Order: sequence, then structure tokens, then C-alpha cells
Amino acid sequence: MSIKITSLEPWIKRKITGDSSGALTRKQIEDYQLAKLQETLNLVTSKSQFYTRLYSGLDCKLSSLQDLLKLPFTTSEDLKDNPLDFLCVSQNDISRIVTLRSSGTTGKPKRLFFTEADQELTIDFFHHGILTLVRPQDKVLILLPGETPGSVGELLRLGIERAGATGVVHGLVTDPAATLEQIKQDNFNVLVGIPTQVLNLARFKDSKGNASSLKLKSVLLSTDYVSLSIVQELERAWGCKVFDHYGMTEMGLGVGLECEGFCGYHLREADLYIEIIDPGSGRPVVDGQLGEVVFTTLTRSAMPLIRYRTSDMSKFIPGPCVCHTVLKRLDQIKSRERVYLTQAACLSMADFDEVLFALDNVLDFEVILTDGMQKKESQLQVNVQLKGPVSWEVKRTIQQALDKISVVRDAKQNGSLRIFFYLESSSVMIFRKSAAKRQIQDKRGSI
Repeated sequence: MSIKITSLEPWIKRKITGDSSGALTRKQIEDYQLAKLQETLNLVTSKSQFYTRLYSGLDCKLSSLQDLLKLPFTTSEDLKDNPLDFLCVSQNDISRIVTLRSSGTTGKPKRLFFTEADQELTIDFFHHGILTLVRPQDKVLILLPGETPGSVGELLRLGIERAGATGVVHGLVTDPAATLEQIKQDNFNVLVGIPTQVLNLARFKDSKGNASSLKLKSVLLSTDYVSLSIVQELERAWGCKVFDHYGMTEMGLGVGLECEGFCGYHLREADLYIEIIDPGSGRPVVDGQLGEVVFTTLTRSAMPLIRYRTSDMSKFIPGPCVCHTVLKRLDQIKSRERVYLTQAACLSMADFDEVLFALDNVLDFEVILTDGMQKKESQLQVNVQLKGPVSWEVKRTIQQALDKISVVRDAKQNGSLRIFFYLESSSVMIFRKSAAKRQIQDKRGSI
């Protein structure tokens, strides 16, 4: 069976050339990106107080894409310290302000500003990206926040409607039984949601012990890391295709989406220029080598970002995709906001997701790091919410799962990490009230 080319390619070709027909080439993409990069640099050096200071004395003329390497990076700390200094438009032109507070972290939040035109870019991406998994007759239930204009759920709904399908914003799941009943009663056949929430719907059992039996064609997971164990569980429970979307608010909510080949994110190359760098040296790495994702916006008006470091780790996948697109492919994001136990050993929630969500009785968990009793010792506390009773066998299984994380196992063996885990059995699932990304709560040195 042949795989259809990603729906992003004809959309990007039309944005670049004005015509969606015919073949798109890498030269067309790169010539367009170079021109847009220069336009963006001209904009920020004349309008943005932050970039005017940052680029003072630098040559901002680009003759090739490689010339971008001479410019310094933008960081999340810059956004926290100087949000208004990034603006290239009047505050009266701002239609949406997003304040980002990630779970497990403290300090100043990031603030992002968008004009109506900036949000239109996001709707346009959602419109054409969703065509990968949705057809006009489909009904999509959006399990994401959408109460306010400009929120992710509302923008996605508008994009879905432009694609000819029906989109309904449900919001975050708080009552799984009611959500599952709505899906059945209203014949929704596509779900969009946060990985852990959708997983918990698949594992929910009613008072008689019956699991949900939904007739779904596809599920789109977004806003957080998507572990292979979650994908496999959803495919098994519902017999559906499970797509992964990568994006962040700083990027305008979207950067890439899997095609039906499920072998990497195809990138939104008409709106974003993506680099992969060595996080230590800041130099670009070769395709196929893991590094930090860095992006530059190409079409944003309110708050353009140049060479923004995301802290996400990934790599460009060499070679062609099975769908035969010329768009670049980004491998699955490996980690975000990593927590270091030593200078070389680090952990992320993705490490725990892969081993704990593979256990069919785990509904959710949180990870907390605190200072240990001994010098240079840390304590790792894992609070696990279980489906079913707590037993010695369950405790042993959880311990074995944690030992599969090499960093945890090695740190425990050399005495630098002590592990505690607490298991809670509940017949009622405790659903998160926020769409903030799940992170390790690092409380070391806070007392």
C-alpha cells in the first residue's frame, strides 16, 4: 500500500511559489527561506529593541543560509527578561498574549505576543496539517483548552472547519465517563489531546469493569512528549492510527506533523527555519546526529524570534521519507527541560514515560527531585497513580521499570541517588487541570 505524500507539501509549495501543483524542490524552499530570513532580520533590526541591541555592530546581510550562523542565539531567559523589547508592532496591534508557566519550575514566566495575522498563520497550518488524518465527513473532538479566543483548541477548531470537517472543543478531560459517553453519542471518530489524558481514556473502566469501546479512525497527540508505549496502547485499545504533532507556543504552536509513514515530523518550512546544533559548542551538527532544536520565525509580525534555543533534543533524519516529500524530517523529540544529576547524566520526563506507561496499571505519575541526606546525594520521589490495588507485586514491577532507566540505575548503584516511590490506587482518575508540559520537579537547593 502506497503512502500519501504529506498534506503539508502542496500547502508549502503554494506559499512559496503561488501554485500548489507540480513538484516542490529543496532549492525553491531554501531560496525562499533565505529571502524571508533577510526580511525578518531587516524587520527586527529596525523595530525590535532587543535585537537592535543584540545585533549592534554585526553584519546582518545574508548571502547564504550559512551566514545565519554568525548571529547569536536567543534564549528563554531573554524572553522572560525582556518580553516587550521583542515587539515589532504597536501594543495596540496585539490580539493575543500567552503567559507560559511550565509545571515543575519557578521564576519568571515567558510572555509571547501575537497579532491577528500571526494567529492566522497558525490556523492555516492546522487547516492543512489536519488533512493528513481528517476527511470532510469526520468529527473531531478537541481535548485541549479552547475557552478563550486565540487559545490552541479554538485555533485548531477553526482549522478543522476550513478542512471541511467538524471540530468541537471539549477542553481538558475532568470526567472520563462523561467524555467517553459524548464521543459515543455524537459519533466522534477523531480525537486530539494530551498523551496522558488520552491514554487514561483508553484505560478507563466503568463500574462494571468494562473498558471503552470507541470507533476511532485516528488520534492526534500534542503538547507533550509521546512515548511509544502510549502509541501502542491506543492502537491496541481502539484500532486507530496515532499521529504525533510537535510544536511549542514560541513557534506559533506548530512546527511539524507525522505523515502516514510515521517516520518523523514533516516541517512547516515556509514559516520556520530549523537548525540542529551541538548544545555545548553551538555549532551545527550533521544530519542524523542528535542536537538541540533551534528555530527562526520567517513570517511572524508581532514578535519574531531569531535562532531561538528550545532545549529540545532531536535530529534531522537523513534520506527520503516513504511518502516521498522533499520536506525535511525531524526525529521524535528526545527530551525537554532536562534535569542533571551530574555534569554528564541527565533525566527528563520522557525517560519515565517510556518505562512507566508501558505498565497497563499506571494512569499517571509525577517525579520530584530533592536534596539527599548525604553530601552530593539526591532523592528521587515518584508518585504513581494506579488502576487497581497496590500489592508487593506491583511495587516490584514499578521498581523494575525504574531500573530500566540507565541513569537512575547507575546513580542508585554508585550511591548518588536514593529512590522512593509512593503508589496510590484510585477508582476515580485525577485529571490534570492544566495543559502545561509535565516536567520533573527539581526542588534541590530550594530550602
